[in-house]
Amino acid sequence: MASRAEAARVAIAPRAKRARAGFWTDAARRLRRDPTTMVALVILGVMVLVAASADLLATHVFHVTLAEQDLLRTYQKPTLAEPAYWLGSDDLGRSQVVRLVYGARVSLFIGIFGALVALGIGVTLGMSAAYFGGWWDDIVIWLVTTLEGIPLLFLLILVGVYFQLTPVSLAILIGALGWLGICNLSRGQTLALREREYVLAARALGVSSPRIMFRHILPNLLPLMIVSMMLSVGGIILGEAALSFLGFGIQPPQPSWGNMLSGATQFYFRGPHLIVVPGIAISITVLCLALVGDGLRDAFDPRLGRSTSDRRT
Repeated sequence: MASRAEAARVAIAPRAKRARAGFWTDAARRLRRDPTTMVALVILGVMVLVAASADLLATHVFHVTLAEQDLLRTYQKPTLAEPAYWLGSDDLGRSQVVRLVYGARVSLFIGIFGALVALGIGVTLGMSAAYFGGWWDDIVIWLVTTLEGIPLLFLLILVGVYFQLTPVSLAILIGALGWLGICNLSRGQTLALREREYVLAARALGVSSPRIMFRHILPNLLPLMIVSMMLSVGGIILGEAALSFLGFGIQPPQPSWGNMLSGATQFYFRGPHLIVVPGIAISITVLCLALVGDGLRDAFDPRLGRSTSDRRT
């Protein structure tokens, strides 16, 4: 009898431990069991690591600098003989792989920092508008409606005509104009959360409004906001690429994936690799961001119970 009770206790223990696991622990467990999302995360992690190590790679691996030119090796085809020319060279004989790595630093920085700016503005305005309501909610709704009626790309082009945009200023500008969807999403979620029992109990106890928002409402918004931010990073990278492709974004000689594509269009027949490589880099990055965003949505959504990979196991 004792051995049977001990066996039952041993069998129940893992279930009880799993039941006591927090929301983030359970989400991480679901995420680890999603191979597609994990592969996409690894690829994005490698890209970020390579972009952050651009200076070290240029000095110790490729042995050429970003601005180093060799007019005798213009439009050189990709070759494995020399690391600096694994992806060929451009019209000035500059190493394409070095420019691609430095371009990754610029494009990924604009995407991530711009998404953080949009997340901060959108969550703050959306959450406060839904929680306080009244005239403040009307102002936020009017602002969102007005900005939604302005074509974002044309506004960015107009700014790019009059001002020389750096990676920091471009990221802030895109983030300051791209928070509308996050604001609507956080506002809708806050309208539901502010009527929950724990929020009403906190109000009854005299807890201040800022503490209620950032202690009780914001943690419940974060999972959905993280997913939205991951998806917006890809959109910002595409926006930067489009703007730089049109000549109003990051200006040469500083490389970004967008202006690398723009500079290569006129040399398509002499150096097709100049277009293919940055185009593939943008496509892979945006695809991985979309896959990670989709995987995070599945992991953070408690209504799913078990993910597809859980059911398979």
